[in-house]
Amino acid sequence: MKRRIFLKGSLAAGTVAVAVGAGLLAPARVLAATWPEAAFAAKTEADALRAFFGDAAVVDSDKVSLKAPLQAENGAVVPIKVMTTLTDAEAIAVVVEKNPVPYVTSLQMTVVAGGMFSARIKMGQTSPVNCYVKAGGKLHKASQEIKVSIGGCGG
Repeated sequence: MKRRIFLKGSLAAGTVAVAVGAGLLAPARVLAATWPEAAFAAKTEADALRAFFGDAAVVDSDKVSLKAPLQAENGAVVPIKVMTTLTDAEAIAVVVEKNPVPYVTSLQMTVVAGGMFSARIKMGQTSPVNCYVKAGGKLHKASQEIKVSIGGCGG
């Protein structure tokens, strides 16, 4: 390693460390989100939804779509994509009914965020995958059953 590059890197890292320590660099936007611990601890889909969204009414909606494979070769990596045309979407959550922990992932959105969320989820067995989008005080739902050949949640 060249000495000049090493010294520049050390100086930059030291400067950033001092700025963070002094409180000058605080990633408030990143740290503002809270971990939905109660939703992940829930053992049923209804409890997980109540913990993350509160008591919002659930309606089936054609404004929410789920794109996922009909059959997943390996439940450890199942790609999904949730899309919505709702303009006032606040949050998106994905729930797998038959997983040991049904609440899989979620996203809280800002007004300027687009209505698309993709992730790779883990599924233990064949199960319906339910996607919920909160908008206008209601939960809009889309669902699809995904068949799993090899389980990914310890199965």
